[in-house]
Amino acid sequence: MTMLLDIPQAAIPSSKTTQPGINAAATLSLIEWLTGDECHALDEVGLVSGLGRHLQALGVPVDRLTLHLMTLHPEFIGRTFAWAPGEPIEIHDREHGRLQTIANTPLQKALETRETVIVGPGESRHGRWQHIDVFAGRGLVQLMIAPLCNADGPISSAAFGTKRPGGFTPAEQQVLARILPALRTASELRVLRQCELSLLDTYIGPMTASRILAGHIRRGEIESMDTALLLCDLRGFTELSNQLPGNVVLGLLNAYFDKVVPAITREGGEVLKFMGDAVLAFFPGIDPAGACNAALVAASAILDDVEGFQYDGIRIKVGIALHYGEVSYGNVGAGNRLDFTLIGPDVNVVSRIQGICSESGEALLMSGCFCETARIANTASIGTRKLKGFAEAVELFTVRD
Repeated sequence: MTMLLDIPQAAIPSSKTTQPGINAAATLSLIEWLTGDECHALDEVGLVSGLGRHLQALGVPVDRLTLHLMTLHPEFIGRTFAWAPGEPIEIHDREHGRLQTIANTPLQKALETRETVIVGPGESRHGRWQHIDVFAGRGLVQLMIAPLCNADGPISSAAFGTKRPGGFTPAEQQVLARILPALRTASELRVLRQCELSLLDTYIGPMTASRILAGHIRRGEIESMDTALLLCDLRGFTELSNQLPGNVVLGLLNAYFDKVVPAITREGGEVLKFMGDAVLAFFPGIDPAGACNAALVAASAILDDVEGFQYDGIRIKVGIALHYGEVSYGNVGAGNRLDFTLIGPDVNVVSRIQGICSESGEALLMSGCFCETARIANTASIGTRKLKGFAEAVELFTVRD
């Protein structure tokens, strides 16, 4: 995936020093900018944009500047930010298993050896680089690629390209080398931020991640909320898991979750738990009717996506329960091992309703409270049902076309 971002020009001290020896004080000023508060507040786009303009103001003829920042993400191994004078910033997400474009290139050499590599257009010792998307068709005469080695974890890199005949002078190369430690630190900070966010979002969801980053990490720190609840369960999974090889079961589960999770997140829902083959989600932050309708749209999308779907010749069916009520949301656990969860009678209600899906053969069941809140017109009652653990029977509804 590639994105282009327009960045407004910031006020940068001008420098007319283009002599063989670039002013040492100006170089020091750039290093101070990289380590200062202004740069600290910038995101990756602001960092690469500001650095490119500062280098040009310093007299270094940079016509292409790229940061290749590695990260920890289930879908992407890293992200490239590419700057050129007067152009929008390009952002390229690098998917796992799709880095063939840098094989046998100076970029790969720099990452493997952890040493800076300088190449021209005819350089063959380290391989060719003009086909790499962020450098292709730009008429660059020379490329200086520097690894940004963190204390641990994956190695990122920075690349400086110029169109000037003869490439960078030794003095200009020295300037670039001098700023690398500060650039490494600035880049590592952003990599750590992204790793933190992506890992939290991946394993616990964006709303819970925000609460953790805001400091809500003490056991017993609970808040109450009214929300729509969705519980989706894969029917017959126990029998399937007993009959099929483990790798097929895992593949089936992942394919099933690929149908369920995007439908929920598209409508603003957050997946709270994967409970074996079941998915528990809630829809926070919107009005009651909007939350319920979002949950219903998500449930309908799941049923549509599952209809006719098969994995390795195996067809699946699901049962989905929808309910609206009050839940307690926050930390439970023991000592320093905690979990964010939803608890309360209404969480138990949606779980029991889902059990009725299996008993009745209905693919979708809703509580009366959910139907009233969502103001659904085309509902049909399946009668009252006794829910385990609850004294009173409840009337349940489904949707009829």
